[in-house]
Amino acid sequence: MSEKQIDQALLTLLSDFGDRDVYVGVMKGVIAQINPNLTVVDLTHQVPPQNIAAARFCLMNAYAYFPVGTVHLAVVDPGVGGRRRAIAVEFAQGFLVGPDNGIFSGVLSQSPAIAAVELTNPDYWRTPQPSKTFHGRDIFAPVGANLASGISLKQLGREISPTDLVQLNINNCNKIKDGVAGCIQYIDHFGNLVSNIPGNYVQNKTWCVQAAGLTIPGCETYTDVNVGAAIALVGSHGWVEIAINSGNAHLQLQINWQDALQVLFL
Repeated sequence: MSEKQIDQALLTLLSDFGDRDVYVGVMKGVIAQINPNLTVVDLTHQVPPQNIAAARFCLMNAYAYFPVGTVHLAVVDPGVGGRRRAIAVEFAQGFLVGPDNGIFSGVLSQSPAIAAVELTNPDYWRTPQPSKTFHGRDIFAPVGANLASGISLKQLGREISPTDLVQLNINNCNKIKDGVAGCIQYIDHFGNLVSNIPGNYVQNKTWCVQAAGLTIPGCETYTDVNVGAAIALVGSHGWVEIAINSGNAHLQLQINWQDALQVLFL
């Protein structure tokens, strides 16, 4: 990392810790003890508990908006203290720090890993005897802060092959006759059902979505249908999604994560 990147270092945080407890604040305290001059950005701490797929989606749709060299620290870690590896990964946009449980597979599907290490060097942990339940505090936060402060990736631990990193099992979308078949990969705060079908598949086409026995028109804005009506459109994240104008599609349509859907071209 260049001196210019070090001076402007950014560290993002993503977790399922919520804001009721002190976990996020404690991680920020650990980071500040190492380098109080780092800029720390909270992506979200409202990932549903243990939902690695939701964390994967959120990080995948956030990293591109940050400068090259940013360190992204993500902790949704139901396997904490177990056999899963703690890792740091270099990719074109910066670095990823967290558990090797598939949380980074979305980012790396768009921007492949350049190098990866298992975090085996306790010199960069908060303590050589980390908690079995809070690696975010004792391993990931100090490693992220050191990495953002200019410590090289290779100093953090044992080199591992990027091809060996855990991939989360998210079904790919597939072209079918007159359309594309996919699934729901994320449900946001508004209850919008985000598919794994890229929006460019429907560009300049007349289309609809079929899901849960419903046929939902493909439109451009929420206001293209009446209040309370279902609509399919391309969200700001660039994926086809199902929504309810001024409503909650998840609750009203009873469609869930990984449920199947189809985009049909008319």
